[in-house]
Amino acid sequence: MSSDLAAAAAAPASGTVHWIGTGLSTGRSGLSLVCERARRVVLWDRTAERAAARLAALGLAGRAEVRALTPAALAAETGAGDVLVSMLPATEHAPLLGLAADRGAHFACTSYTSPELAEQAQRTAARARTVVLTEAGLDPGIDHLMAHDLVARAREAFGPSPATAVFTSHCGGLPAVPGPFRYRFSWAPYGVLAALGTPARHIAGCAEITVPRPWEATAPLTLDGEEFEAYPNRDSLPFVAQYGIPYYWHLDTFVRGTLRNAGWHDAWKEVFETVSAGDPGAVRALAYDLAARHPAGPDDRDRVVLSVSLELRTRSGERWRGSRLLDLTGGPDESAMARCVSLPVAYGVTRILAGALPAGLNRAAETPREASRWLSFLGAHGLAGRYEETARLPTGVPA
Repeated sequence: MSSDLAAAAAAPASGTVHWIGTGLSTGRSGLSLVCERARRVVLWDRTAERAAARLAALGLAGRAEVRALTPAALAAETGAGDVLVSMLPATEHAPLLGLAADRGAHFACTSYTSPELAEQAQRTAARARTVVLTEAGLDPGIDHLMAHDLVARAREAFGPSPATAVFTSHCGGLPAVPGPFRYRFSWAPYGVLAALGTPARHIAGCAEITVPRPWEATAPLTLDGEEFEAYPNRDSLPFVAQYGIPYYWHLDTFVRGTLRNAGWHDAWKEVFETVSAGDPGAVRALAYDLAARHPAGPDDRDRVVLSVSLELRTRSGERWRGSRLLDLTGGPDESAMARCVSLPVAYGVTRILAGALPAGLNRAAETPREASRWLSFLGAHGLAGRYEETARLPTGVPA
C-alpha cells in the first residue's frame, strides 16, 4: 500500500456496529464497550435465539439487536459507514471484508493478516475509504502494542546508537490449574495440532533459523519466578519491520513464540509423534480424542500469560532492558481469553467510530503514539501488563 493510501482519511462511520459471531472469544468486556460507544449494535449468530441467549449470559440482555446470520440478511442490513466485526474463523474474514467493501463499510477482526486480506485492504482503501483493522486481539494484538511501546522506549533511551538487540515475545492460553496433560481445550484442538506442523522461522544467535517441528525448539523460560516452557511459532521475521526495529540494531535474537506450562513437552509426546507422521486423518482423529479427554469444563478457570521483552547492549557496556508481563486468570463471569481478545478489538472499533484510524490496513496500532493510546486504555482495564525497566551504564559514567 502506498503511503498516500495508508494516510487517506476513512469514510465517516455511521455509528452502527455488526458484531458477527458469539463464540468463546466474545467477552463481556469487549461487547459491553461497543454497546456503550456505538449508536446501534447488532449481534449475529446462527439463530437470533442463540444470539439473545449469549447476550443474556454476558449480562447484556437488551443492549443489542439480535439477528440470524445468513449472507443475504447481513448484506441487506449493512450500510455505508457501518463496522463489521468478524469473530468468526479466519477463513470467513475475506467474504465479510468483501461485503464491507461493497457496502462502503469498515471491517475489524482479531486474526493475523493473510495476503488475501492485505490485498483486499489495499483495493478497498482506494475505492471505498474503508478501514481494515486486523491483529487486534491478544496474540496478535496486545503483544504488538507492547512491542511498539518497548521499541519506542528503547529508541528514546539510546538514540540512533548501534546496539545489539534481544527481542522475545511469548504468549499462552493456559489452564489455571494444570493437570497431567498440562493443557485443556476450550475449542476444537485441530488448529493447535495443525500449528505444530507449521515450520517456525526466527533469529537466534544472530542467525536466521527455521525449525520444521517447532516443539523441538522448546526451552525452559522463567517468568516472575515461575517456570514455563516456550517454543517459536510461525514466521517471526516479518515483525522486525512491523515493530519498527531500526537498521542500526544488530539482532542477536528475535522470536515470537508460544508459552506452555512446565512439563508440557513431556506430556505431549503422543501428539508430537502423530503430527510428525504427517497423516492429516490421524491428526484429526487425535484432535477429537483430545477434545474428549482434556476438555475445559464449566468450573475450570483459564489463564493468559503474555511476556514481551527487549534488551539492548553496546560495545561500550551500556545496557537497557524493558519488559511487560501480563498474567490474568479468568473468573466465573468471563474467561481471561475472552477478555484479552474482545476488549482490544472493541477498543479498535471505538477508534474507527471516532474517525481516528486511516483508510486501509491497520494492524492493532501501527505507530508508537497509537500503541501508547491503546495501552493506556487497556491499562485502565488491567490488560497492559506490568512494566519493568533496567538500565546500566559503563563503569565510571554518571547516571
